[in-house]
Amino acid sequence: MLDAAVFQGLSWNLLDDFRQLFTYPFMVNALEAGTIVAVMAGVTGWFMVLRRQAFAGHTLSVIAFPGAAAAGWAGVPLALGYFGFCGAGALVLAAIAGTRRSLGAESAAIGSLQALALALGFVFVSLSHSILTGLDSLLFGTFLGITRSQVLVLLVVAVATVAVTAFAARPLFFASVDSDVARASGVPVRLLGLGFLLVLGLSVAETSQITGALLVFALLVTPAATAHRLTPRPWLGLTLAVALALAVTWAGLALAYFSIYPVGFYVTSLSFGVYVLVRIVTR
Repeated sequence: MLDAAVFQGLSWNLLDDFRQLFTYPFMVNALEAGTIVAVMAGVTGWFMVLRRQAFAGHTLSVIAFPGAAAAGWAGVPLALGYFGFCGAGALVLAAIAGTRRSLGAESAAIGSLQALALALGFVFVSLSHSILTGLDSLLFGTFLGITRSQVLVLLVVAVATVAVTAFAARPLFFASVDSDVARASGVPVRLLGLGFLLVLGLSVAETSQITGALLVFALLVTPAATAHRLTPRPWLGLTLAVALALAVTWAGLALAYFSIYPVGFYVTSLSFGVYVLVRIVTR
């Protein structure tokens, strides 16, 4: 049984409140997982915003919902559903981008894929009544159920994701800024696009386990968009995106610990608030 003090809210002694965050193993796991996810989301999110693929990222976050619901219905770990469906969705998005005739046609195809993903999610939820009891945490995130093994899996995926992104950072940046010139210079633009969508799919699958399937988009896009607003310099922007993602994740976990509301609500609200503040200040 958890101590009742967990849900008593913040006190006037902020130092004791801070120490309390590290009292329970589940909260330590949540903080470690949140740190891992924030670093990865900041890196991949910055490139996602640069490449103007926010709509594709949102679609992958929607696809995470039926993935987790299907895993719950099949009785397998939710992580398998997240990673499996998001990986498949990334391949479909890459195929759509490779055959597009116009940006409008691509947007329509991606929107149709979103509708299909939502329909599949509703089907899997209706097939498994046990999912209904945890539907809020599935959609909007939780931190009570993160285990040590899940933290290790998140760490492995994040290290692989960031390493691949760092390895391809220069040609990916070139292809993102001017794909025609990059293609003429011999850069494999289409292959880079496929690889980045797969990395983005892994990022969405991982982040969904913290923020929930429907709020993952906020952690991926909002800190990155804020960083782009603050500076056009690539390495400084990446650093700011990671720092902002870490700040809102830690603050969101702490506020959720001392309240009855899910962590996804706080992460999303804080991310949006910082973005609006930066827009006002930099105007």
